Amino acid sequence: MNYFKRNWNETRGDQYDSWGKSIWFFETDNNGEVLRQMEVYENGKTLRYDNQNIEDEFGMLADQNLDLTEFNEFTIEKEEFENKWK
Repeated sequence: MNYFKRNWNETRGDQYDSWGKSIWFFETDNNGEVLRQMEVYENGKTLRYDNQNIEDEFGMLADQNLDLTEFNEFTIEKEEFENKWK
């Protein structure tokens, strides 16, 4: 498994734009398939997606593999991901 944390320096651009900027967390397999994903917004709202919760009214689990080479600099430890996931 691979774990990543990446700042998104733009707002959503939709009716939830007031949530602010966000930090995205990903858990992927070795092919870059996203297994779990979190979006943590400046206002405290956190969205969590996995195979049991693929989509809701706010967003969805990534349906494209991440480019692991591109995300290499955003690698984090599993423990950091799990602590946020709770």
